Amino acid sequence: MRLLIVEDDKDIVKALRALFEHNHYSVETVYNGNDGYDHAISGNYDGIILDLMMPGMDGLEVLRALRSAGIKTPVLLLTARGELEDKVTGLDAGADDYLPKPFAAGELLARVRAMLRRRENYQEDILEFAGMQLNPSTFELSFGDKSMRLVSREFQMLQLLMQSPGSVISTEHFMERIWGWDCDVEVSIVWVYVSNLRKKIDSLGAPVNIKALRGVGYCLEKKENPQ
Repeated sequence: MRLLIVEDDKDIVKALRALFEHNHYSVETVYNGNDGYDHAISGNYDGIILDLMMPGMDGLEVLRALRSAGIKTPVLLLTARGELEDKVTGLDAGADDYLPKPFAAGELLARVRAMLRRRENYQEDILEFAGMQLNPSTFELSFGDKSMRLVSREFQMLQLLMQSPGSVISTEHFMERIWGWDCDVEVSIVWVYVSNLRKKIDSLGAPVNIKALRGVGYCLEKKENPQ
């Protein structure tokens, strides 16, 4: 499951990212309404957690613009406002749920699970490349009769590669999408995860390689003569 968190409080964003990644969600974060709209308009998310009070476009403006554009991604409004009128306004604007701050982590997770279950005819797509399959529901990578479960960031990285096989994904893009814009880790962490993924793919016997293009990025390719 892929979530977009749009929230201007970086401490809250950090806590939410940790919470959802611990519960096996793929998470992307932005810190203002304008960036939130630019990301959400792609329709590439399973759910959006949207703060109401933000710089630039506020949450209601983002929500109304998305619904006007035909984006049906479920949205949970997260806000300090708890008045009934505010809740009604948010729901009427197209929100699927509404949770005032402060909130319990367990309640937030339960509301997100319920929101995602309500998606009409929702099915988690299994990604496939050269006979190798990645199941977003279980984080399992499989080939033939062998399978293994990936850790969260391994899954997110391979998911990006398998969604666009043959396309080059830059190190900077991996850092932005998986670790976040404000991360304080070295870019070499991407190489570490690529190395781990290569070992796991090889252990399955899949004819797949993560090719490195110096100074450009990484792409997924099929081995011509797998051993």
